[in-house]
Amino acid sequence: MIYHLIKLLIISRSVCGGYLEHSSAGFAYNGRGGGKLAPLTLDYVIVARMSTPARKRLMRDFKRLQQDPPAGISGAPQDNNIMLWNAVIFGPDDTPWDGGTFKLALQFSEDYPNKPPTVRFVSRMFHPNIYADGSICLDILQNQWSPIYDVAAILTSIQSLLCDPNPNSPANSEAARIFSENIREYNRKVREIVEQSWTAD
Repeated sequence: MIYHLIKLLIISRSVCGGYLEHSSAGFAYNGRGGGKLAPLTLDYVIVARMSTPARKRLMRDFKRLQQDPPAGISGAPQDNNIMLWNAVIFGPDDTPWDGGTFKLALQFSEDYPNKPPTVRFVSRMFHPNIYADGSICLDILQNQWSPIYDVAAILTSIQSLLCDPNPNSPANSEAARIFSENIREYNRKVREIVEQSWTAD
């Protein structure tokens, strides 16, 4: 019998729907009604529906974020859905974005990592390369995507974009114009966004 083994990375859950989401001691589940739980020497999650390449890769991405998180970013899959993530980017220090806490949503497909996720800001933003709906105009999420990028690389690139916008390829024409013509006014508007992020749900 073949067991699907995935290293434990998520919080405690229960056995349901033909998969075992958590085992404090480590078990393998055969996915059938009345299947036996076989103890493992390490702590593993057994998830039959996570056996696709995309889901395995996302578990590796999550493991890396937990073990070696880049400064100023965090992210995790939603409960019971490895394909949908919530993330937070903190505004870089010593910039107009300093102190901001900006929420994002990432939607992955089964084509990941061959195709990028759909990423958008949930928090309100004012930036030349961020659309009104929170979608992001960033090359690595479009024509410059590569399977070598993981969730940490995506979030780090978005964090860098905050302080290094490209006004020549605007998603927000007003923000691009103000950035190019009146940087002081642009920074003032950014500070407003930062303050709003403190009280946003």
